[in-house]
Amino acid sequence: MNNAHFEHGGNNAAVAHELGCQAWDFLDASASLSPWILSGSLLRRVNARAWRDYPDPACTNLRNLIAACHGLAADHVIAGNGAAELFTWAARDAAALGVSVVHSPGFADHLRALRCWSAAIRPAELPLHFSASPQQFPPDLPAGDVLWITNPHNPTGQLWSRASLEPLLHCFDLVICDEAFLPLVPDGEMHSLIPLLKFSSNLVVIRSLTKLYGMAGLRLGYALAQPERLHRWAVWRDPWPVNGIAVAVGEQLLVKPSTYQRWCRKVQGWTAAEGAWWLQGLAKLPGITAMPSAANYLLMQGRGSLVPLRQALAANHHILLRDCRSFEGLGERWLRLGYQSHRNNRRILAALRRELSAEALA
Repeated sequence: MNNAHFEHGGNNAAVAHELGCQAWDFLDASASLSPWILSGSLLRRVNARAWRDYPDPACTNLRNLIAACHGLAADHVIAGNGAAELFTWAARDAAALGVSVVHSPGFADHLRALRCWSAAIRPAELPLHFSASPQQFPPDLPAGDVLWITNPHNPTGQLWSRASLEPLLHCFDLVICDEAFLPLVPDGEMHSLIPLLKFSSNLVVIRSLTKLYGMAGLRLGYALAQPERLHRWAVWRDPWPVNGIAVAVGEQLLVKPSTYQRWCRKVQGWTAAEGAWWLQGLAKLPGITAMPSAANYLLMQGRGSLVPLRQALAANHHILLRDCRSFEGLGERWLRLGYQSHRNNRRILAALRRELSAEALA
């Protein structure tokens, strides 16, 4: 396979076309989502008018429900067509302020958003230290006006402590914290910056319901910030940025804060159990080293290029892992694995064992 498909996870349609099979034949561990599919009963509760009528452009009810989950007023919330759309508007603010400091390795979509506005970008090399417990955010950042953070960090899965992040609000004109995976992390909310929003006009927190509920096809995320900033974003956007089906499903999922919290605990238990299982299983395989992670994904490092391993998994087993060449600072020796259901994790581990054992004997 050529390199046209390593820009993002979840691109199984393109890989399937290249291999001459169907997209649904693949087990996609290149995208990091909770493993449960939304129930048919939930979808049946979506009112038929969500299909016919234009959606509320302000997503008023959905914003009220999101705000209730986080103990905020609704005017601190804006819903988006996935987190990716909201990165674009955060980047417009960032470009106007000056230089954005962005870590390497880091999530490529932040750079994509900044380049939309020809923003000035200053890379900051991130030391590759790995732990499943909360870490201190790396010191010695380069000078800049805006700081972009992912917590937990993508792609390393490192969880930054809130205590080490809070002082950064005094060092930058704007801090954009991508917490897309934080609700999936056991005890992750202890390190969220959301409690600081009421007092910090220079803070934006962006989250994704895609990851938490395993509904990447619907595209639904939200940003939390001071109302003045979000009102400005609303003026810039398309008239109906979030489709009516996504809004209606989001409302069903978030109808009670207690239900949201219960779902988070379920997903966090899965993250903890499967993460420990993966580290134990991967430690027994030749040629790769698995890195501890607080998130629902982990990095694997190879002694040499892991591109042939990724290609063999796709061609021979119809399993996709994340090619890490889209993360600046990583290369061919790295793959990212997104946790699946335990049954599917066992399938992936068996395939890895077979391919790595064959490689060791070659």
